[in-house]
Parts: sequence; C-alpha cells; structure tokens
Amino acid sequence: QVQLVESGGGLVQAGGSLRLSCAASGMIFRFNTMGWYRQAAGKQRELVASITSGESTNYADSVKGRFTISTNNAKNTVSLQMNSLKPEDTAVYYCNFRNFREYWGQGTQVTVSS
Repeated sequence: QVQLVESGGGLVQAGGSLRLSCAASGMIFRFNTMGWYRQAAGKQRELVASITSGESTNYADSVKGRFTISTNNAKNTVSLQMNSLKPEDTAVYYCNFRNFREYWGQGTQVTVSS
C-alpha cells in the first residue's frame, strides 16, 4: 500500500558527489522517522543517517560532515546529499520510513571508484 521509490544512485569517482532521493506514495500516514541505510557486499546493513518528523538528525560517524539528510515539508520524501565520496561508501543504499510499520525502498547502487 505504501511504495518507496529511490533515485540518484550511480557511478562516481572518489571525491565526487551524489544526491539520493526517496519518494513515498500510496496510502501514507505520518511517518515518525525516515532514514538511509546501506549494505556493502559481504557486510552488515548499517544506518547511514536518519531524520525525525521534528527535524532531528543523526549520522553514522563514518559519514558525518560529508553527508546531509533532509526531508520536504510534506514529509513524504527523504534525500541524502553525499559529498567527498570514498570507495568505502560503495554499497546498495536503502531508504526507510517508519510509523507503526516499517517500509523500505528497492535499493539503489552507489559505486565509488578509487
């Protein structure tokens, strides 16, 4: 009933930038938190950044100062601006929305070449 559609992934060289976006559609009720996770090959999924409906943000130490999470006024879109990308940022990135349920995007590949 709720679908999250991601866009913005791709290939970039180290030091470059990408902006990921995730838009929710369908039967949408207010989300409490929104975030981005990533999973690199052979590694556990990890939280990259999150934002609450009250605009409180949280970042993984590995991306703090380089990535910025934001949402629109309607709180149905979450974006991740990624600057100064490193090869270790290479992963599949998933957006996540939460209220009383949890919803996931389909994942978008980000590849950073050295």
